[in-house]
Amino acid sequence: MAITTNVEIKRLDQKEIVLRMVGKTPLYFNSMSAKTKRDLLIGGGKKTAAEKKDIKHNPEKEFKDSLYKKDYGETLLCFPAPGIKQAMATAALETEGIKKTTVNRLLFLPEQYVNVWGTPYLKMDIVRSADINKTPDVRTRGYLPRWCAEVKLRFIAPALSTYSVMSLLSNAGDIVGIGDFRQEKGRGSYGCFDVFPNDHKNIPEWDSIVKESRDAQKYAMDNPMCADSETEELMEMMGIERQKRAA
Repeated sequence: MAITTNVEIKRLDQKEIVLRMVGKTPLYFNSMSAKTKRDLLIGGGKKTAAEKKDIKHNPEKEFKDSLYKKDYGETLLCFPAPGIKQAMATAALETEGIKKTTVNRLLFLPEQYVNVWGTPYLKMDIVRSADINKTPDVRTRGYLPRWCAEVKLRFIAPALSTYSVMSLLSNAGDIVGIGDFRQEKGRGSYGCFDVFPNDHKNIPEWDSIVKESRDAQKYAMDNPMCADSETEELMEMMGIERQKRAA
């Protein structure tokens, strides 16, 4: 007679916390433009004679295209949640007691995008293209001198705890960051942030920045303001060239 053994399988315990991220350094947005997505989907076609005469860049459109936006909620601006999880996984490489694979398996961000508060400015930078000659070019992006975000995280306990998840996100804010020119990449130190519980009562920066919500962001997107003097100078050059070509 065969002997059967019952195996009791316990369901994993999943917990949830909400944390606040307050920027320590400005945030560069880096959403892919609709034109770039189109070219990836169907290929870039040859320019017509009329298109070749157009000015190479349209800073206002490129500024708007670089922003992650959503159609509803407290804020117009947002940031992809997978980018925050990736920052935490990268931080695990430098954090004792946890592995990157553990973060990838046991940490969940249920929202596709997280709300971002702060006023976006138009910023133009001289960059090097990815071609073999590293050709110089001008890139326009949304730039937030002050910003904050709120992120919901779910994790498996007891493998992870509230304290360990908060510590890992804090480490990501110190050594990885989010967005373009972030700390992780080495050349810039942008996108770094501090972390607080969502019920923390004394975060002056948070209380100030959350006033820059949906309406203020929509106005700033429709009426771009230059982030610095270099951008103002480049925009003046653009205005003069537009007037010449319109004459």
